[in-house]
Amino acid sequence: MPQACVFDAYGTLFDYASAVTGFDAQLGAKAEPLTRLWRQKQLEYTWLRSLEGEHADFWQVTGDALDFTLESLELSAPGLREKLMDSYLCLGAFAEAPGVLERLRKMGIRTAILSNGSPAMLRSAVVRAGMEPLFDMVLSVEEVGVYKPARQVYQLAVDRLAIRSEAITFISSNGWDAWAASAFGMRVVWCNRYNQRPERLPGRPDHEVRSLAELPFLADS
Repeated sequence: MPQACVFDAYGTLFDYASAVTGFDAQLGAKAEPLTRLWRQKQLEYTWLRSLEGEHADFWQVTGDALDFTLESLELSAPGLREKLMDSYLCLGAFAEAPGVLERLRKMGIRTAILSNGSPAMLRSAVVRAGMEPLFDMVLSVEEVGVYKPARQVYQLAVDRLAIRSEAITFISSNGWDAWAASAFGMRVVWCNRYNQRPERLPGRPDHEVRSLAELPFLADS
C-alpha cells in the first residue's frame, strides 16, 4: 500500500481531447487531427525547450503548439485560437477520477498532482472539476523550471511529500512519463487509456491498467 499516490494531470485525470469538444461547426473533419497534432507538438516543445535550456511555462507552450497546429491544418477562423485556449482551461475530468480520489483518501493515502501544467492552468482544471478537496497538494514543474521527464520533477514530489520515492505510487497515462518515474525509483501504475505500446526506455511500470478505477490497491478497499 503506498503512502501517497501522485497523479499526472493531462490525459490521466483530465481529458485533453475535451478542449476541442463543441467546435464541430468550425473544425468539421479536422477536429481529430487538431487534437492529435496539438498534443504531439505540446509535448515535443516541452522536451525541446528542456534540452535547449529555454524554459517557458506550459501555457505558452500550449499556445505555441496550437499556433503550429492551426497553421498546419490551414485553420484561420476569427477567434478560434482564443476560444480553444480558453477551452483548455476547462478540461473535463475522466468520469472515474473523483470517486477514485475519494476512495484513496478514505484509505489514508495522500494524493497529489505532479504535472507539466502551470500553476494557473492546474488550479483552473482542479477547481472547475470540483476536485480541490481531493488533493493534499498540486505540484507544477514551474517550481524546478524544467519539464518531465527530467529527474528534478520527480524529486520535487519526494521533497514536498517528505517520503521516500519507493513509498510513492505515480500514475500516468503517458508511457514515457511512467517509464521515467519508474527509472527514478517510484512505484508506477501506467493508466494506458490510449492502448499504447510499451516504451523502450529505462524503467518499467509495476502495473498497467486501462482506467483509474482499476488501480490494484483499490481491489480490497
